Amino acid sequence: FGDAPVYDEDTGHAFKPYTIKELNGKRIAVIGQTFPYTPIANPKRFIPNWSFGIKDAEMQKIVDEVRAKNVDAVIVISHNGMDVDLKMAAQVSGIDAILGGHTHGGVPQPVVINNAGGKTLVTNAGSNGKFLAVLDLDIGKGKVNGYGYKLLPIFANLLEADKEMQSLITKERAPYLAKLQTKLGVADELLYRRGNFNGTFDQVICDALREQGDAQISLSPGFRWGTSILPGQDITLEHVMDQTATTYSETYVREMSGKDLKLIMEDVADNLFNTDPYYQHGGDM
Repeated sequence: FGDAPVYDEDTGHAFKPYTIKELNGKRIAVIGQTFPYTPIANPKRFIPNWSFGIKDAEMQKIVDEVRAKNVDAVIVISHNGMDVDLKMAAQVSGIDAILGGHTHGGVPQPVVINNAGGKTLVTNAGSNGKFLAVLDLDIGKGKVNGYGYKLLPIFANLLEADKEMQSLITKERAPYLAKLQTKLGVADELLYRRGNFNGTFDQVICDALREQGDAQISLSPGFRWGTSILPGQDITLEHVMDQTATTYSETYVREMSGKDLKLIMEDVADNLFNTDPYYQHGGDM
């Protein structure tokens, strides 16, 4: 968790909201920003005594606090989502760059936002280790003079694995490997979960839900995440678990009126496309 908007109901901040690191002789403040709708997107039982939210005044207070400590640059690591970060960058001054997530977009170049204190760079670097965002800052005394940015694609099969980490992963996977590699079928097209309205792997999941639940309609959360399966590639149990094995999900069958279904779809659309980014939750349809 980044801590800027996370409060324990009894003690205040649940975690320290920032850290200051010295890099190449420059003092860099790094502030955390947690997903503001965590109690809605996840079961409340996971965080029973914490409150979350979009709190620009609190973020401004923290930025001002670290600026008073004579830092040379201020970076925010955010789980807001791209549109929310763009608005926050316009509302809060003193942030040099926001490196964001949640909406999982691979943004090739930062968006430069003007605000009362100057300019803020905003970017996202995809999901699932698909990209590495490299931000080089030209830092003077107390300010950023310029920047360079590259969104580097990661081709895992072309990179030599760290031997110690690979050994640990192999050991942990060994008891389950045969089950994970169980072949379920072969993809006849590209399977992905990247579209705002649908993805081919989403459709596979929904078709399976309808068949197993003997239902006319199936609904599945849109995550806009996960790895893709190429045409002709084997589909294994591990691929299915990649897409579905969140620890808190429940699958159930119920009767629903057309009115209820319409309200659900309109609510999801509002979460995604509300004209005010601060009401957007991210995800897809």
